[in-house]
Amino acid sequence: MDRRRFLKATGVAGIAGLAGCSGGPTSEGDGTTAESTETSGDGASTEAESGTGEESTDGSSGETINVGMVYATGGLGDGSFNDQAQQGIQQASEEFNVQYEEAQPDSVSQFQNFQQQFASSTNPEYDLVSCIGYLQADALSQTASDYPDQRFMIVDSAVDADNVSSYVFQEHQGSFLAGVMAGRLTTTEFSAGAGSTKPDEKVVGFVGGEESDLIGKFEAGYTAGVKYVDDSIEVQSTYVGSFNEPTAGSEAAIAMYNSGADIIFHASGNTGTGVFQAAQENGNFAIGVDRAQSVTKPSYADVILGSMVKRVDTAVYTSVEAVANDSFDGGAVTTLGLEQDGVALVYGDSLESEIPSAVKDAVTSAREEVIGGSVSVPTDPSNV
Repeated sequence: MDRRRFLKATGVAGIAGLAGCSGGPTSEGDGTTAESTETSGDGASTEAESGTGEESTDGSSGETINVGMVYATGGLGDGSFNDQAQQGIQQASEEFNVQYEEAQPDSVSQFQNFQQQFASSTNPEYDLVSCIGYLQADALSQTASDYPDQRFMIVDSAVDADNVSSYVFQEHQGSFLAGVMAGRLTTTEFSAGAGSTKPDEKVVGFVGGEESDLIGKFEAGYTAGVKYVDDSIEVQSTYVGSFNEPTAGSEAAIAMYNSGADIIFHASGNTGTGVFQAAQENGNFAIGVDRAQSVTKPSYADVILGSMVKRVDTAVYTSVEAVANDSFDGGAVTTLGLEQDGVALVYGDSLESEIPSAVKDAVTSAREEVIGGSVSVPTDPSNV
């Protein structure tokens, strides 16, 4: 059961014609839903897929909860950040009486428009608008002020407003474990799947999307984890400037692999697909982000050592659950780290069995030290 209407905007006014006039699914006579296309006033097209409004699968009934999802740039299908958020709303729709609509902005300039379209809708009225990604914070600060009776949630940033519930993660902690794994393996002669290390080189890499304090936390934690293993290991780092440029990700990774790196950790959304491609083509390794990317990107599973997962789905699900239970906590900031299982290092689906137990033990020990407080992980790359 897919209780949603899918929105994909190619222009700024993407959901103008739909946010205020959604109805039930259009029957085609065979039980399927119809896909419709509308055109907004500025000529931007919007595709919508209507879902059902039936009783939730856990048997509960009652008033429908309507949720608007505004994803980060890069869109769905990234096998990473946005897809993880979608998993959260899908889980909520299975357990509560939820209908949801999804908007995929192409640029930062579209965030406020989508937020406002959901907030101003009267049919349906949205019980919650979920804003996925720190780049939405500036727009949401204004939108939340303009619509004080609308409930919002945001992932990866804290917005100071009584009608916004914020969820932030300790990405540096999970990235530290990725660094420990990379540091141990790059100093070891290791071959598995389609990759191998260069223990004489002692070089690893980091590829970020857009440069920011948030993505800097990934870099800082990863670098600190590598240095925790061996301070003499070189960590090459670069930012591509986009979360949706696989070609640029590949080019950045190839340059690092050619400079001696054998393992690259990316925090770059769909740009990271290019990092995986480069690893496979060069016979090296990569580490994924946000989701278990050896599963979401199975064609590259033979080079993905693991992924630093970030439970964006937990944040989305928890916020919807709070609305369902009438316990929405506007103004609150929830922090999720290793101790709360908000971040974690998971091993690659294909390569886990090949990773030496000594490396896994080192990662486990590092995790315990971070949680216990004996290791403090920096959040700023300049402090590593």
